[in-house]
Amino acid sequence: MRKTLDNLLDLFFPKLCILCNDPLVEGEEHFCLKCLCDLPRTGYDYLQENPASYLFTGKVDICHAAAFLRYEKGGHVQQLIHALKYHDDKEIGFRLGRMTGLHYRQAILSDAPDLLLPVPLHPKKRKKRGYNQSEWIARGINSVLQLPVDTTSLCRIRQTETQTHKQIYERWLNVQEIFSVADAHALEGKHILLIDDVITTGSTIGACAEALLAVPGVRVSVIGVAIA
Repeated sequence: MRKTLDNLLDLFFPKLCILCNDPLVEGEEHFCLKCLCDLPRTGYDYLQENPASYLFTGKVDICHAAAFLRYEKGGHVQQLIHALKYHDDKEIGFRLGRMTGLHYRQAILSDAPDLLLPVPLHPKKRKKRGYNQSEWIARGINSVLQLPVDTTSLCRIRQTETQTHKQIYERWLNVQEIFSVADAHALEGKHILLIDDVITTGSTIGACAEALLAVPGVRVSVIGVAIA
């Protein structure tokens, strides 16, 4: 009975692809297969040196850095990230995280991290948004890698001005000492995979990494859903 009702609803009120607005067919969620195939992959995969890793060179000691998609203004990736961050569509974060985990599973597990750590939001911003989008991405990656998601060991202790209109150097200055490790003992000797939605200049992730690297024996790798 429930399946029949669902079929009737889909007939009169079909679910649409959030990218092209075409009706979704059975098995498709959020976006259609064509739009999924057309998403702009970076192709970084197993490259030790790539545009994501270059952002941290000479600034902070990152083991590996990569991003799954290219973020282009007005493009489909921007639509997905905006739906995740500003339209309460947390499931997109999970889906994007799962896709990222599936794509990078072999590369990540070649130097397996001990835990997944989403870049934290300031408590006021999290309360306003209702969730941390990077945490939902981490949950999606966890569904593939089966690694614990740590949302408590790193805290954002200072709210900063928006980074949008700042130059690269100003962005790095703006995020200095805004993160604090809450439980250093729990992180000692761990290889941590830092997770964010979009990597731009790397300043925020770099500030996270600096706080984590102050803990003895910690190694840090980075993965983003997209890179601008």
